[in-house]
Amino acid sequence: MYNHVLNLFDSWRKRLLFKRQFDLFVESSGQLRRNWVPHWQDRYPCLDDATISTGFDRHYIYHPAWAAHVLAGTRPERHVDISSTLHFCSIVSAFIPVDFFDFRPASLILPGLTSKAANVTNLDWPANSVESLSCMHVLEHIGLGRYGDSIDPDGDLKAIRELVRVLKPGGNLLIAVPVGQPRICFNAHRIYDCDEFIRYFEDLNLVEFSLIPDGEAPNGMLVNPPSQLVAAQSYGCGCFWFRKSLV
Repeated sequence: MYNHVLNLFDSWRKRLLFKRQFDLFVESSGQLRRNWVPHWQDRYPCLDDATISTGFDRHYIYHPAWAAHVLAGTRPERHVDISSTLHFCSIVSAFIPVDFFDFRPASLILPGLTSKAANVTNLDWPANSVESLSCMHVLEHIGLGRYGDSIDPDGDLKAIRELVRVLKPGGNLLIAVPVGQPRICFNAHRIYDCDEFIRYFEDLNLVEFSLIPDGEAPNGMLVNPPSQLVAAQSYGCGCFWFRKSLV
């Protein structure tokens, strides 16, 4: 009850401030050369944005930045992405041509970017054919029905086998999934035990592992963090850079 009253008071305070700011803006506009005065019926209150610092989704800011840094170093002629955030694909396509594939294809048109349909559990691609590949914050969803896909408890494992199959010898694979205390949050996502997840890619070599930890970490991402810290996460983000051997 107490919190409810506080929330009501805070909402009332913000709306009062909004009205005062509107009136001040109208009054100030009349003193300028531009005759551009806002109308009350056009108001669009954004009452929760005046924060001390800029908030952001830690998983979805840090992991695309991590992947972009890797690609800046590997410089593939072309990169293939399966279902990662469109922000990553669209920005990287300005520097490296990107082929984006998704179970639900995106109607996205940009120079350097193609967008097509594909099912990561059954890719119609030759083995050993993709030099540079990413599939980030995707595997944990597959088989849980969230995006209209079929219910399949082993959907993520089938997708992993396909990613490993199509990766070219010497090629790089970038993966991001939730890590920490393992559990299935049906129908949203899985959270993996980090060591067990790495074993799913036993045919590949782990080049780098980085962690986006729970909470506000002052250093952002941690490269090769202690295993105890990774295991203690509730919903950390593990970023895995794998490479297929040449032999």
